[in-house]
Amino acid sequence: MVVRYDTRDEVAVVTMNRPEYRNAQNSAMTYALDEAFYRAAADDAVKVVVLAGAGDHFSAGHDIGTPGRDVDTSFDRRAGLWWDHVGKEGVDSRFARESEVYLGMCRRWRELPKPVIAMVQGACVAGGLMLAWCCDLIVAADDAFFADPVVRMGIPGVEYFAHPWVMGPRFAKEFLFTGDRVPAARARELGMVNHVVPRADLETETFALAARIARMPRLGLALTKKAVNQAEDLMGLRAGMDSVFGLHHAAHAHNAEVGADSLAGMTARSMKSKA
Repeated sequence: MVVRYDTRDEVAVVTMNRPEYRNAQNSAMTYALDEAFYRAAADDAVKVVVLAGAGDHFSAGHDIGTPGRDVDTSFDRRAGLWWDHVGKEGVDSRFARESEVYLGMCRRWRELPKPVIAMVQGACVAGGLMLAWCCDLIVAADDAFFADPVVRMGIPGVEYFAHPWVMGPRFAKEFLFTGDRVPAARARELGMVNHVVPRADLETETFALAARIARMPRLGLALTKKAVNQAEDLMGLRAGMDSVFGLHHAAHAHNAEVGADSLAGMTARSMKSKA
């Protein structure tokens, strides 16, 4: 089971469950997350959702090299109306797949009408950032770190391009230009993280925050979340993501044209060694 779903009183707990691969996200996990978020949204007893990662790390990003990588698999549920990527070639395939399982899914999860808290420990890298950033709040352990090293592939950041909004434009450039890890304490200074707590206290502190939020009226929480999301979109978040998504795919296409593949020959091992 690549995603576990549990409830604790009024809190749904959605847990990525590929700890042996640092919770790298294949499409099976993405669609299992989608199912879990739908389930939490539909359950009137659930007031708050916590997104967690099993094991030592929240998520090391998209699956680009495990035995469970499933880039050529079709799935039934769709985040949009774009055609299936399977059986297509080049940009026709990559754009369709990433519109669905990366950008489209994260945008939909951001709109879940209940507060979502990311509980982050260890690595939160690339695709892991996307999952944390589409949550409303982030509680990080003091061993957590954040990175988006995909510029090493010649790609201008992950598909859910929220960087300038979650950390400010100037630091976003440094974050991407260097690919360096940002520790949890620095992430909090930048406003990207709400709380940093000792690793041993991460679960206790996260669920205490969730319980406080759950005392608020459900509709009030939903409308407040929508209000803030709309304000972010008026500040250019959605349009900015659309524009960068095109640049992202220009980079993929360039890599495929001049090199071995759309990832500039980078593997999970080589990316980890440089992160």
